[in-house]
Amino acid sequence: VARVPRYSEWIREAATLYQIPEQLVRAVIRCESDYDPRAVSVSGARGLMQLMPDTATLMQVRDIDDPRENIFGGTRLLRILANEFNGDLELTIAAYNAGDGSVIRFGGIPPFEQTKNYVVAVTKFYRRYRSTPDVVEASAGG
Repeated sequence: VARVPRYSEWIREAATLYQIPEQLVRAVIRCESDYDPRAVSVSGARGLMQLMPDTATLMQVRDIDDPRENIFGGTRLLRILANEFNGDLELTIAAYNAGDGSVIRFGGIPPFEQTKNYVVAVTKFYRRYRSTPDVVEASAGG
């Protein structure tokens, strides 16, 4: 809970720069790492927004373990995916999880259980955060 407000300024800056709703960035961070900047997945994704090293490089992230750079890289990726999928929230979220190639190949949300669950979870948090006046407080509440 104490970790949540620590990143608020960077989340706001990245959301503003890339024109992605702050609540969506927070929902992705909540589902990806639960605000743990040291999180590492079994597949090698790292940091708050769980960027894969190759993706981080593409997003011009120099230090994947730096929380600020990780937030900006992940938010930039969300912007690119939102553009690619014409702002479709569920396809953008699915592509963040499974890759844009999978979303294109399957013509929608890929039939992977993990990806389907991820889209539901991120969407749930995103809607919760949008309906709460204090998004930082809502993020801390899980």
